[in-house]
Amino acid sequence: MKKMAVIIFVLFALKGFAQNDTKRISEFNLEKKVAIQGYDPVAYFKQAKAIKGNKELAAAFEGVNYYFSSVGNKEAFLKAPSAYEPQYGGWCAFAMGDSGEKVEVNPETFKIIEGKLYLFYNAYFTNTLKSWNKDQTNLKTKADRNWNKIIQ
Repeated sequence: MKKMAVIIFVLFALKGFAQNDTKRISEFNLEKKVAIQGYDPVAYFKQAKAIKGNKELAAAFEGVNYYFSSVGNKEAFLKAPSAYEPQYGGWCAFAMGDSGEKVEVNPETFKIIEGKLYLFYNAYFTNTLKSWNKDQTNLKTKADRNWNKIIQ
């Protein structure tokens, strides 16, 4: 009887994990199931710049795939994946704070704030990082709240 209870618990736990992965995948900014348009999430922190990753150096975290520019960056990610993931599922931080919308980003327009990666839209004479910098505290608070509503 005890074995049966354990098996049932494990099956329900696995189902919950699968649902969480599916939710993440549906809400994250992915291009062909890859985050950050294939840019290396660790490079933003370690090299302080956006570097395109290599599909041969891929890793997944909770259903979301990432590419890396080096074995070292991939290993760093695997040790602490949530430390390197972009905020707001990789959507534009400014738009998430301003209107709660999921807006595409330019992976080369980013900012590290308190050890977290924020990405921004930057095209057609509009660089939302500049607008973010003018009211970062309020926009970040609103973006956190808006993103939490989306992923719940």
